[in-house]
This record gives sequence, structure tokens and C-alpha cells, in this order.
Amino acid sequence: MSTSAVEPGTRLADRFRLEDRVSESDGATYWKAIDEILARPVAVLTFAPDFPRVHEVVTAARAASRLTDPRLTQVFDAAQDSEHAYVVSEWVVGDTLSDLLASGPLEPERAAGLVVEAAEALAHAHEAGLYHLCLRPGNLVWTSGNTVKVLGVAVDSALYGLTTDQPALDDAEGLGRLLYAGLTGHWPGDEEEGTLPAAPMTDGHFCTPRQVTAGVPGYLDAVTIRACLPESRKGQAALSSPAEVAAALADVARPMPISIPYPSTPSVTAASPSEGLDTERHRPAAQHAPQATSIQLRPPQSGGGGNLLNRVLMTVVVLLVIVAVGIGAWTIGRSLGSSDDREAQPSPSSPASSAPAQVQEVKAKSASGFDPLGDHGEKPELAPLTIDGKPDTFWKTDNYNNAELGNLKDGVGLLLDMGKSMHISDVVATLGKAPGANVELKVGDSADLASLKTVAKVKNASGKTTFKPDQTASGQYVLIWFTRLPAEAGKFHGTIYEVVVHSPGSA
Repeated sequence: MSTSAVEPGTRLADRFRLEDRVSESDGATYWKAIDEILARPVAVLTFAPDFPRVHEVVTAARAASRLTDPRLTQVFDAAQDSEHAYVVSEWVVGDTLSDLLASGPLEPERAAGLVVEAAEALAHAHEAGLYHLCLRPGNLVWTSGNTVKVLGVAVDSALYGLTTDQPALDDAEGLGRLLYAGLTGHWPGDEEEGTLPAAPMTDGHFCTPRQVTAGVPGYLDAVTIRACLPESRKGQAALSSPAEVAAALADVARPMPISIPYPSTPSVTAASPSEGLDTERHRPAAQHAPQATSIQLRPPQSGGGGNLLNRVLMTVVVLLVIVAVGIGAWTIGRSLGSSDDREAQPSPSSPASSAPAQVQEVKAKSASGFDPLGDHGEKPELAPLTIDGKPDTFWKTDNYNNAELGNLKDGVGLLLDMGKSMHISDVVATLGKAPGANVELKVGDSADLASLKTVAKVKNASGKTTFKPDQTASGQYVLIWFTRLPAEAGKFHGTIYEVVVHSPGSA
């Protein structure tokens, strides 16, 4: 394929339409393209006719397509024939490590958290016999979906013709340099890397991270030295593979996603006095005795007859007050006694007499992406993350060009296999923070879409969402079904962080 034939609008494999030329170097061109079948953006790499390593790049891409770690760039297609040579991979949106360092070094734990994720992903690639060999800050991305992504495994080394006799050690050193950059904002190389200045040197050796930036913990300084600063090791063993780097950083905190705004907790009537509320209104109402009628006594009149009359009136008033107080006390005692009896012995028809059914959380046997147009579902490798009990891991749908799933299908979702048929009390799903999703809960004893019954719907859903069936629902399969997708970072996709199913018992 000649470079003149590859222009915006060119369609490859009758499917991938090239849109924007992102970069071009040494006969290889990166494009942003559209997968017209799945209505999603993809990255496409094309080659000039005289590019010398087309076969090596296509072969490496095909090998990389078999990697399953979601932190590695997913390769969708790679082809080479008399007319076409290209590699199609996922379009990753986010901030590279270079972007993150634009305003200075990262917090040490943040830098280490990004690198340990990359180290674990590369260890997975090494198990499959694939390596990177040219790790740079531009290859490490914190995506808009709040995950780490390592770009270019196997493909970049083939693209630049890099070979080595010690690939594990080279990738370990590359991870060490990324950690050094994250901790200091400098690149420990012979020259500047992109926008990062070269690391300072002393006595012909690179300074350690703690010598460059104050506040770097000693253990992170030691890991960096063991990975990429051999002159400063002073007897410490080298970290010679991504797996060893991952093990050395195993205890660091992982990078967390953007917090999800959950619905506020319903207010309760009880309040502490410190909140400034009138707590008297939250206490049981006090029973007051009937108040005696106020009688104003006149001053004594002159004369014996007046005094006698006044004494008689005074006596009558006192007797009336005594009688009123007695009647009030008797009334209070009777009402309290009756109330206690009613509380102690509820009638059989009272709601309090029947204990509510106890619901329990039920662990799903498996989770899978559900696509009505495909056998493998969308992002199948991410689906188990929704039932792993970790709130910072997630599954998401493919990206679409509008909220109606690109007008390609009626819906897409996450299917849970509960292992056996059971009653479903409710399902609590933690969705993405972007509003605008319309989601249905479907339940049935078959994984076939036509056999699943819609038992609950929520419009404009986001964050922690509870699906409560209006009527009794039972089945082995639970489907969380997006019929409308929210917009996030200019894309339309559904996201599910965690799913919890509650059941009162087996069906």
C-alpha cells in the first residue's frame, strides 16, 4: 500500500475508516480511525511501501492480540498482503506519564502505584514470551476510565527493530526508569525524554531519587536503585524482571478511580443535641394531667360574713383541684398500662407480629459481557471484576458514537450466572458516575435474551443503583441491560464497578 493511497477516509478491511493522522515517523503512520461495524474509535498503524519491518510488526501484533491482561493494549486486527499492511488496536484515551509529570513529580505512592500495575501487566506478557524493550513515559497511560494501560508491548520493539539477549532485565530497567521519572520528574537517560529533563548526575552517576526530590520514601528509593541504577546499588541485588519489580512494590497502594457520587443516605429522625435541632420533638410525647381551671381569688372583703364566704369558696376550690388531680393521675395510669399491654402482646393481625423475611447476599458463579450480536460479549476479560469485591475494578461496554448504542443494537449488558435458580430480592449495581444511563434488570433460567424477563427498570441511572423487582422474580441468570448509554469524556459507554445480588432463599 503506498502512502499516497492512505489518506483520511480510506477504509481498510471494509471496516476501519481512517480519520485523523496522529503521528508519522520513519515510514510508520498512526491514525485515529472508526470501526464502522462496532461504531467505536480504534488506533490504526499503517506503513510506507519501503518500510523494512512490516512482517515483524504484523507478526508481533498478532502475538500480542492473544494477551488477556486488561492493562495491556488490546490488538483487534493485523494484516499483510500485496495491497494492505496495518495493525488495529484499541484507542486509548487518558494522560501519559509525561502528561501527569507536566506540573512536577507525582506523590511517591501514586508513582509507585502506577508502576506496579505496569509491572504486573508486563509480567503477564513475559509469561507469553512477549516483551516491550522500549518503555518510555508515553507508553504508560492513566486512562479516562481510571485504569493503567501499557502501550506497545511487542509491537514497538518490532517497529523500531530492537532486540536483546536479556529482555526481562531490559524491561525491569525500563520500569525502574518510569518509577524514577514519577518520583523526580526527571529521566535517567543520556538525554531528555520528551518534556522531561535529564536526571542530574554526581561523580558520573545518576543521582538517586532521594537526592533529587525531598520526601521520597527509602524503600521506593531502594527499589528504583535496584531496578535501574546499578552504580548506586552498593551490594543490593538487582531486580531482573517485571515480576521481581512487581513483587518489590506489592505493598504499595494501587491508584484509585475518581470517586463515584452515591445517592445521599436518607435522613433519620434522631439527632444529637450538637446538631442544633430541637430534640424534644423526637422523644415520646409526655402524658400531661388535665389542667384545673384557673380561678382567681379575690382579696378578703371586710366583715365576718365575707370572711366566712371566702373560706367556703377556698375550701371548694381546693377540693375541686384535688379531685381533678386524682382523676388525671388515674387516667394516665390506665393509658400507660393499656399501651404497655398492647406493645407486649401485638395482635395476630398486626404487621409487627410477622417477622420480615431475611435476605442474604448471594455470590454469582460467574460474570460475562453480554452482546446480542456476538458470541463473546463486550470486554469479556473485564466482566469478572464486577464480582471480585473490589470497588475500584470495573467492566465497561465498548464505546459507541451515541447514547442509543450507535443504533446498532437494542442493548448490551453484564450477565451473571448464579449457579442455580433462586429468588431475587434485589440487585445493587455500582454504575459509573456519569448520569444518563437507562438500565433494566432481566432474570430467567436461560442465558438467551428472549428467555430473560424484565423485572425492573431505572432511568437516568448513575452511581449506586438498586434494582427492586415489583413482583417475585426467580432464575439462574441475572442480566444488567443497558438500553441507553451515558456520555463520559466524549464517548458513550456503560460502566459497572460492582454487583451484589440479594435473595431470600433458593427457588
